[in-house]
Amino acid sequence: MEGMNLSQRKITTFYTKRRRMPTYQELVTLIGYKSKGSVTYLVDKLIENNFLAKDPSTGRLITGKNFTDENRIKILGLVEAGFPSPAEEELKDVMNFDEYLTPNKESSYILKVRGDSMIDAGICDGDMVIVERRQSYKEGQIVIASVDGEYTIKYLRKKGNVSYLEPANKKYKPIYAKETLQIVAVVTAVVRKY
Repeated sequence: MEGMNLSQRKITTFYTKRRRMPTYQELVTLIGYKSKGSVTYLVDKLIENNFLAKDPSTGRLITGKNFTDENRIKILGLVEAGFPSPAEEELKDVMNFDEYLTPNKESSYILKVRGDSMIDAGICDGDMVIVERRQSYKEGQIVIASVDGEYTIKYLRKKGNVSYLEPANKKYKPIYAKETLQIVAVVTAVVRKY
């Protein structure tokens, strides 16, 4: 079991420095094994113990439920946003914001918002939005779009067969493309620091 703990520490250090899991080939060198077969056995054990997992879409290694690093933060409980109630503090779980905000790291990126056209959707000037490239996009999603060569963040709407972009601020009008409208990504999260 000591070897397993040392391997976990090495994998955790690799992940902390590079913000990604090592490949099987990198694990051979990292752990000091001679073959991928030995690494496969170790990985299977770490998956069994929920230290590692495999991304179902790519097959790449990702962190499991029991993976811990210094980027995980404790979830202590709930707080009422309505009427005040007695605080109940107990360790509920731990979470890693990287995993929570960007489960599909390969297709996600962050953009800084400029302007107030999405303020009624809770997206303000200076906020950071996490966006994800996808195969398809649905009406009603907040998207990053290229309209006639200019980029913007808006709701994706449809009127008949025509797609258009709708702001979340009454000061602005819907945007219809003169030539091209291309959806680039969907907004999955908003990050704001106070």
